[in-house]
Order: sequence, then structure tokens, then C-alpha cells
Amino acid sequence: MQAILIEDEAALRLATAQTLELDGYTVQACASAEEALPLLRADFPGVVVTDVRLPGRSGLELLAHVAALDAELPVIVVTGHGDVTMAVAAMRSGAYDFIEKPFASGRLMDAVRRAQERRTLVLENRELRAARALHPDTPDLIGRSPAIEQLKVLVRNVGPAGVDILINGQTGTGKEVMARLLHAASGRKGNFVAINCGALPESVFESEIFGHEAGAFTGAQKRRIGKLEYANGGTVFLDEIESMPMALQVKLLRVLQERRLERLGANEGVTLDCRVVAASKADLLQLSAQGLFREDLYYRIGVVTIDLPRLRERREDIPLLLAHFVQEAALRYQRPLPQWSAQDMAAWQAADWPGNVRELRNFAERLTLGLAPVLAPSAPTSASIPASPAPVSGAAADASSLPQQVDNFERDLIAQALSAADGNVALAADNLSVPRKTLYDKLKKYQISTGKK
Repeated sequence: MQAILIEDEAALRLATAQTLELDGYTVQACASAEEALPLLRADFPGVVVTDVRLPGRSGLELLAHVAALDAELPVIVVTGHGDVTMAVAAMRSGAYDFIEKPFASGRLMDAVRRAQERRTLVLENRELRAARALHPDTPDLIGRSPAIEQLKVLVRNVGPAGVDILINGQTGTGKEVMARLLHAASGRKGNFVAINCGALPESVFESEIFGHEAGAFTGAQKRRIGKLEYANGGTVFLDEIESMPMALQVKLLRVLQERRLERLGANEGVTLDCRVVAASKADLLQLSAQGLFREDLYYRIGVVTIDLPRLRERREDIPLLLAHFVQEAALRYQRPLPQWSAQDMAAWQAADWPGNVRELRNFAERLTLGLAPVLAPSAPTSASIPASPAPVSGAAADASSLPQQVDNFERDLIAQALSAADGNVALAADNLSVPRKTLYDKLKKYQISTGKK
């Protein structure tokens, strides 16, 4: 973790730098804005802490320079006690947060940690977007829950590595989405080849995966490249690998160990350079104990194991997912966006969704088509769920459009957080994990009163 500190008072500069260093930051301390300018760059991975009143260029001028360089680089501005006008000017200019002198070290570090978390997330998202630019058809990993954020970090960390990966997850949790994201993050130029091991008849399985030479068997009139060889330079995704016949598991294990394969009917091997991502909805280790899956293959493909959460384990992502799927469905079917209330969303979030994200996507399509939604058996009573949400059209569309519904949901969340914090905006902002400036802006936007005079 890195921080650039700009403070002209030597004693305060030393004390603040020591506070940051004790929390694990590498600090570059400067006495003026001019001294700090050469250190600033668009990909700086840390946080900037600056006093407002400096010799030469002011902290606000430095803030403007940073905003022009990278608007998402967080700058924490330190102002004098009671200097409200200066603080407001700083926030309007894009400061992440402001701190009044004199300040407690805990107050400073709280702001710096939150700014660092945001900066790390911004840079991770940029890297993923850059990787995905090479693969525009790669789907998004939608959500902000801790489980999804951890998966995004995992993709960034193991994506560029060449290790084989095993993805565990129930039906509909997004195993192929994860595999495609890993391929996009790998930087590999070759194809992404998906194979459903449970859908291939055993009689053609070996030929499909390894390929064959002309005359290898009756009907093999010419050479055919197998799926593994076609994925050379790319990624092969073996879905439902628990369905692979035992005899072929041995051959796959040998290919993975040697990175060479032999087509059916061939005498010479073919060098293989592809990453293998396997997926299973069953416990492969338990299957191996029952003699239904090779244990050595399990350990070979599971160098890295990724466990995908069920939808009911990340209920907070349901509003974002549903909004995304409804938007897609409305565009696909050329239908107006459906409307729902906060009570409807609460009911949907309380449902179990045994089919996970896939079931939610299907539900979103029925919702968009105006059909009666059918939720999981464990969902709340149907009285709390609209039988057939009416699509909106004409003049009413603006009032119940997707952005309006998202705004309504956000307004309710902010009001609840403010109420729980007894009107304390700073505490509510911390609970919502947003900067105070952002919360103040939204309070003004939604005309929400703090209840304090």
C-alpha cells in the first residue's frame, strides 16, 4: 500500500507519515505540491493526502491536477479547523474526503483505508475491463457481495497464471461464466472451447476430445482435430467432468501430465498448450472415495479450486442481477420494462432460488413478458408477490423506468441507514461504505432530511 503525503509543517508531516507507515503504508512525504507532482501518475495504486494551504500551489490546485490525471485517484484533503468554505470547495472539486485539523490518527486512518479499498477496486476493474476488451463476448460477474468481490480478486490473481482450475458449484451458479472470465484474464489468444462431458455419448467421446486420423475407425474418412487440440493456445472448459467415463479419465490425466495427446489412429503425439478449467456440481473427492472418479485426476485438475456461492448465499446481489436480466430481456423481446415495488424485491430476495442465477434469469424473462412469475417453493407467500406485473408504456414509462426503480430502492436504503444511525450522516456513510460527500449528494437528490436541526 502506498501514500503520497503533502504537508508543509515539518513536525506534522513527520507525525502523519509515521502514522501511515505504522499501518503498513509506504509513504512519500513532500513539503509542497510542486515536490509531489512528479510522483503522481494515472496508475498510482495508493492514496493522496494533502493539506489545503501550502506554499506555492495550493492543495486545491493539486486536487485539480490529480482530477485531470485520474479522476478516480482518491485525494484526502486536510483543512484548518472551522474552514468550512474550503472543505466544501474541496469536496465539490472531487476530493474523496476531508479532515479538519487537529485530527486523531484513527480518523485519518479510517479515511485512508476506505480510500485505499476503493482505489484497489478501481484498478482491479480496469485490469479486468482491459482483459475483457480482447474477449468482448465474455459475460459479467455481476454483484457487490463479499463473495463476488472475492471471486473478482481471485480472477485477477489466478487468471494470468497458467494453472489448471476446478470450479465447484451447483447448477445455475455461473460455472461457465467464471471459466470465460478466467480465459479473458489469462491473456491467451487461442479459443475458448466448452465441452459438456455429460452430453457426449461415450462412443464418440474419445474422438471428440482427442481427435482422430483418417481410417482410425469405420466412417473416419479424414483427419479430425479434437476439442483439446482446437483449444491450443487457449482454454478448454470441461463442464460436468464428473460424467467423464473412467477409461477416458486415465487418458485425460496422461494428457494433462505430459501436455501431449495422440489422435485416435495416430502414432505420433501433438504438443498441447492449453489451460484446462474443469467444473463439477458433485463432490469429486467423495466420488473418488466411492470409486466413481479417479483421485489422481482430481488432484491434477484441482491445482486451484474455486467454490461458487449459491444465489441464496448472496441475496444482496439479487436487485443488481434482476435489473441486469430485465434490461437484457426488454431489449431482446422489444418489451417495456416491468415495474415492481420495494416489497416485491424484498420477497424475491427472501426466496431460496434452488436454480440459482439461471432461475433468476428465467424469472426476469417471464417478468418482462408479463407472465405470472413462479418462484421457488420456499419463497414467501404469493400474496406478497404480484401475479402478473404490468409492463408500463407511454407517459407512465418515465415514472417506472428501470433507473427510477433503482432510485426508489436506493432512496429506501439510505433512509433506513440514516434512521439506524439516528440521523448521523457520518455513521450512515460508514455503514453504507460510501464517502460522506456521496451521501450528502444523495440526501439532497432525494430530499431526505437528517431529522437534526
